[in-house]
Amino acid sequence: MLKFFSVVFCFIVSFDVLADEPITPLVPIEGLSPDKVKLGQQLFNDNRLSKDNSISCASCHLLSKHGADNRTRSIGINGSQGIIKTPTVYNSAFNFVQFWDGRSRTLNQQVSGPIHNPIEMGSHWLEVIDKLSADPAVAVQFKTLYDDGLTAANIADAITTFERSLITLNSRFDRWLEGDEKALSANEKQGYQLFKAFGCISCHQGRNVGGNMYAYMGTMGDYFSDRGQPITVADYGRFNVTGVEDDKFLFKVPSLRLVALQRYFFHDASERRLVSAIEVMAKYQLGRNINEQDAELIAAFLRSLVGQHPLLEPQ
Repeated sequence: MLKFFSVVFCFIVSFDVLADEPITPLVPIEGLSPDKVKLGQQLFNDNRLSKDNSISCASCHLLSKHGADNRTRSIGINGSQGIIKTPTVYNSAFNFVQFWDGRSRTLNQQVSGPIHNPIEMGSHWLEVIDKLSADPAVAVQFKTLYDDGLTAANIADAITTFERSLITLNSRFDRWLEGDEKALSANEKQGYQLFKAFGCISCHQGRNVGGNMYAYMGTMGDYFSDRGQPITVADYGRFNVTGVEDDKFLFKVPSLRLVALQRYFFHDASERRLVSAIEVMAKYQLGRNINEQDAELIAAFLRSLVGQHPLLEPQ
């Protein structure tokens, strides 16, 4: 199942450059309505979006941690287990598509996915609207902010507006990009140079250090065979959306902005150490053997990408 497709290196949706660097600082999204952000945050934490009122968006996206949970697979209603590792919601506004398989083109479209998924929230819009309409305070909020009041589209809009506010700013790496030479240690700077020299930058670049292209898992090696576990439906990636054979094992490249805070790595949560994940990526995506010392330096650089947000625990 070796995949040697040039799309990995050329299917780049955005490639911003500041001071000749392929990564640019994160910036807040302007023009967000504070009241809609507040309502969206309220809904993000509202268990009534699930069929049995047991879970909310925040149940699987822990905003105090890294915008996802610390499980290999998230748990939905009735104890149902998901089929793929939950990605972070932080900085997701800068992804060119949503979900690992890219089945939603926008954050707004993404909102419906978990609500309707029977192993996640297991509900539907009419049911959610009925519950929220019975809450006079919520109904008034929608009537105040939206001309047509409480609708599925407006629920999605409020949640999306909140999610667009979840940008992790002022990372040490961004401060370095902006001219603060002391923001990074010598090891972190060396790790960044190795990140570029080894070729990691070919898939992880732009403001989100990823999230702007698709790539095959196992471009330079048979990852799934070597993994030693049966291939699952989730492993087929983009194929599950398009049905095109060549899209098997094709995934949206994740952002690395908060990767250093994760407990598990990759769509299948098969790695638990950041350094090991770097070594695996080098082998199967770049055809390179990176020694542990160099992997540690790259890991140091990745830790410098972690920014700040009021809901994220200080690092």
